[in-house]
Amino acid sequence: MVARSSARGAARWRAPAAPKLPASPDLTSAGDLTIGDEATFERLGLGDLDLSGRSADGAEFTRCRLTRTDLSGTRLEAARFTDCVFEGTNLANLRTDRSSMLRVRLSTARMTGLQWVNGALRDVTISDCRLDLSSWRFTTFANVAFEGCNLTRADFQHADLRGTRFTDCDLTGAQFSQAGMDGTRFARCDLTGIGGVTSMTGAVLAHQDLIALSYALAGALGVRIEGPDDG
Repeated sequence: MVARSSARGAARWRAPAAPKLPASPDLTSAGDLTIGDEATFERLGLGDLDLSGRSADGAEFTRCRLTRTDLSGTRLEAARFTDCVFEGTNLANLRTDRSSMLRVRLSTARMTGLQWVNGALRDVTISDCRLDLSSWRFTTFANVAFEGCNLTRADFQHADLRGTRFTDCDLTGAQFSQAGMDGTRFARCDLTGIGGVTSMTGAVLAHQDLIALSYALAGALGVRIEGPDDG
């Protein structure tokens, strides 16, 4: 039996607030940039920079636009991104712990293998991004929208997803074990082979997503589904 969503659960999500970014002419070009411990960056336009393979604790980015910037393989501890926009950036294999995003928009970014662990996202929109094999373990989401993203085999174990909406996303093989999902919304997503389906109590699904979920739920319960030609 599939439970219908309650009004209380459905009210948990709202559209993310937009980043409070200065107009483009007011952004300062960064030129060469060094990321170090406790470094602070504000009102910068970061374009076509190679910041890959770096390491920093406590770095802060405020009201910055990152365009085609390469942060692949970088390790950030307790980093904070506030009122920032990422466009066409490379965040593949970026590793963070205890880091946060507040009023951030990411679009057309490569984020394969990203690890955003034990962090927090609030008022964040992630659209048309490649997020396969990404990990979001123990991260809290509030007013977060994933739109048109490749999230195959993404790991949301122990995450608090109650303030999250997935739209037109490929979640094939994604893992949701022990995640909080009361009010999490899915619309037109591929849920084939997802793990931790029994953690989806209170989630809200579009009707067209129910068939794929029913197969995952049957598998979790050890139920075998036979076709009309099976014996």
